Amino acid sequence: VAICNPLLYMVTMSPQVCLLLLLGVYGMGALGAVAHMGNIMFMTFCAETLVNHYMCDILPLLELSCNSSYINLLLVFIIVTIGIGVPIVTIFISYGFILSSILHISSAEGRSKAFSTCSSHIVVVLLFFGSGAFMYLKPPSILPLDQGKVSSIFYTAVVPMF
Repeated sequence: VAICNPLLYMVTMSPQVCLLLLLGVYGMGALGAVAHMGNIMFMTFCAETLVNHYMCDILPLLELSCNSSYINLLLVFIIVTIGIGVPIVTIFISYGFILSSILHISSAEGRSKAFSTCSSHIVVVLLFFGSGAFMYLKPPSILPLDQGKVSSIFYTAVVPMF
């Protein structure tokens, strides 16, 4: 909105719209947390009590469970698909509008400045969502837990530093 319609920004991004966006983000996070906690409450742990990860994440917990983890893995897949899919589709639609606006800029210098600003942001967004998708949207048998550690460090520490 700020790039495509800068003069209408205050009208379009009203406090009510900002509140709805905020509630949507918090709602998605709360729904994911409640779903994971609901599944974890019914899991039994009979093996080790040491989580083989640098943070207490859902996939290492599923690895310690004695229960069949098929339903839990399916739930993780669904939640992560929604949690990554909705924002990434929204961001790409937004960037489609931004790209259209940039292509209408008459000066080459203005287009170059806009592309450089947007390209750095889209790279960080792709790194963040890409590493999250790499971590959670693959079956655990394909992705060893050690690679998952590297991927989770990437999206929790490296990307925010960018």
